[in-house]
Amino acid sequence: MSTHQQLLYHIVFSTKRRKRLLNDSIRDDAFAYLAGVCKRLDGFALEVGGYYDHAHLLVRIPARVAVSDFVGKVKANVSKHLNEGKLIGVPFAWQDGFGAFSVSRSNKEAVGRYIRGQMEHHRKRTFEEEYLELLKKHEVEFDERYVFD
Repeated sequence: MSTHQQLLYHIVFSTKRRKRLLNDSIRDDAFAYLAGVCKRLDGFALEVGGYYDHAHLLVRIPARVAVSDFVGKVKANVSKHLNEGKLIGVPFAWQDGFGAFSVSRSNKEAVGRYIRGQMEHHRKRTFEEEYLELLKKHEVEFDERYVFD
């Protein structure tokens, strides 16, 4: 019997210390590059978006690849791209960790809309508020003292 899978994840990570480095002039380029890296890693980004200080991905990851390995490679490649291109003017880095939340096929469209609406969404709440809410919604145990770098 062959193997079949449909593994969708909502992945969230911020810039180091949540600095607002993803400005209007480079954000679209950074997110497009991020989607391209996902494809090169045999994944598929259904949606990529975010705000000035963080990124959201709705991504399909192959079952043979650990989520942490996939996200680590994505973040490293995008950081390298932004730093080599000197697109920001200061060294760019992502936070060390990330959030990964499984997404059912039935919620795929809702998560995609949520990611597309990030610029509007963050007129009312911070990344920190959003991220803590995601952790609680998905029933992830955490110690608030260690969530953010």
